[in-house]
Amino acid sequence: MLNIIKHYKFWFGVSTALLIASIISLAIFGLRFGIDFKGGTVTQLSFAKAPNLDQIKAVVAKDTDGAQIQSAGTSDVIIKTKPLEKPEHDKLEADIKAQVGDFTEKSYTSIGPIIGQELRSKAIYQLLLVALGIVLYIGYAFRKVTKPITAWKFGWAAVIALVHDLFIVVGLFSILGHFFKVEIDSLFVTALLTVLGFSVHDTIVVFDRIRENLRTEAGQPIDYIVNHSINQTIVRSLNTSLTVLFVLLSLLLFGGVTIRYFVLALFIGIIAGTYSSIFIASPILVIWERWQSKRA
Repeated sequence: MLNIIKHYKFWFGVSTALLIASIISLAIFGLRFGIDFKGGTVTQLSFAKAPNLDQIKAVVAKDTDGAQIQSAGTSDVIIKTKPLEKPEHDKLEADIKAQVGDFTEKSYTSIGPIIGQELRSKAIYQLLLVALGIVLYIGYAFRKVTKPITAWKFGWAAVIALVHDLFIVVGLFSILGHFFKVEIDSLFVTALLTVLGFSVHDTIVVFDRIRENLRTEAGQPIDYIVNHSINQTIVRSLNTSLTVLFVLLSLLLFGGVTIRYFVLALFIGIIAGTYSSIFIASPILVIWERWQSKRA
């Protein structure tokens, strides 16, 4: 049987290093917000044959500053710019058509800066409400748990693990934003919420076994009960996560460019969530109980 609780300092050390790196990155670099959060326009053009990206960049640079151009497939191009009025947008497309070649406009999205700020605020509220909902739900679901661990300890341990997962994903995208100009958008928030759901599901599986063993193995040390519970569920947790990760890896390698960073956020988040469910959330219960016993 793996003695995971015995080596909790090592697991916490790994997480602490990752969290410190994430916090430093966020403090220095911040996040690079996409048009969903700061406003702007996104246009997807489909050319008859593969266009020259450098030529498109040169044309766009004459009409607007700070634009981003990326390929999507063999003949599609996505152009992200600051907010443009309709005449400015029409002029930009006319210049591209005249100097690069004919195309079909597949999609055009424009978001104002005020709407972008509202979306940013709502995204933060969503994450906070989800965390609060998880605490309340676990507190209620585990209300009949056998002592010494109370229901609220389960809830707060789960939230600490969720915060751990979010910081790792957000910190990674802070680094990617600074060095590789990766922007976050509403899909990124969707990925974070999905990670929260997957992570808490994994954590509750372990917690439920701990609750059961507190009843059936009453009198055993809390270290033994928690460690035994982790060992009983670890194979199930790893198998569940691996099946999802294999699917995400295939999407990451062969999926379209438009969902690449959404999939990457899910991929990293699920790895972090599986890790925290086994090596962070459950040991927190033991440490918390030890601390309260010493105080008593």
